[in-house]
Amino acid sequence: MKMGNYSAVTEFFLVGLSQYPELQHFLFVLCLIMYKIILLGNSLLIIISILDPRLHTPMYFFLGNLSFLDICYTSSSIPSVLIIFMSERISISFLSCTLQMFFTLGLGSTECVLLAVMAYDRYVAICNPLRYPIIMNKVLYMHLAVWSWAIGCMNSLVQTVMTMVLPFCGNNVIDHLTCEILALLKLVCSDISMNVLIMTVASVVLLVIPLLLIFVSYIFILSSILKINSAEGRKKAFSTCSAHLTVVILFYGSALFMYTKPKSKNTKVSDEIIGLSYGVITPMLNPIIYSLRNKEVKEAVKKILNRYLHLTKV
Repeated sequence: MKMGNYSAVTEFFLVGLSQYPELQHFLFVLCLIMYKIILLGNSLLIIISILDPRLHTPMYFFLGNLSFLDICYTSSSIPSVLIIFMSERISISFLSCTLQMFFTLGLGSTECVLLAVMAYDRYVAICNPLRYPIIMNKVLYMHLAVWSWAIGCMNSLVQTVMTMVLPFCGNNVIDHLTCEILALLKLVCSDISMNVLIMTVASVVLLVIPLLLIFVSYIFILSSILKINSAEGRKKAFSTCSAHLTVVILFYGSALFMYTKPKSKNTKVSDEIIGLSYGVITPMLNPIIYSLRNKEVKEAVKKILNRYLHLTKV
């Protein structure tokens, strides 16, 4: 392809959903409220899991990682989205766009792996309860968490570098709310077949395979739950698993829709709305459906509040 003489792109303009100006103020207020809930809910979960020794278990360790991940993920994109909703279009430097792509893609990839790790944790806890402390020891769950982050960051690094070194030939208007990799690839004026191949492989490794592992894990989990004689035991086990499954369906459903079609020619409005769903709604719901209804977390909150009230009286 003949590229001609084009100046290097030094900044991009994000114009996602700009064709719906009547929704701008409504979306701004909605996302701002959700963002505050995300910061408050996930920060509270992290603090509680650190302060209460009863929550020093693999399950809450992974939940703490998930909460920290959600805070970082939303903070890497939502502030710029809020600015877009209050202006006709926003410019972002080449470096800032690159960093935003790296963090959002890396954190999203990490969550895919982390959800599969959490499913394995539930599988061991329910299917092998007597051996759970031995199998899911501190060394193992620490390594699982570290590798989740490492895999996500490595995937993001490779795809971000391979995208941003390509020529954009002066095209710098991104029809999206963030510097999302699919939207950036549409601006490239050279062959992107290698990028498409890498993205397809990454989609299989980070979306399809973890989802299959989660599915298999829950087949065994459901079988074990049905064998529990105590109705209370079955209810408790099912409650824990249903919370995880809810997040899995919401997150993987939207992610599969977005990232298993790299050859899309136009960024659809539905893509941006679904992107918001796992970029804002899922992190907001995670602390609620995972832990804030959990008896152990409620007791930990009461304990911390009572301690704080006691100190204030003194």
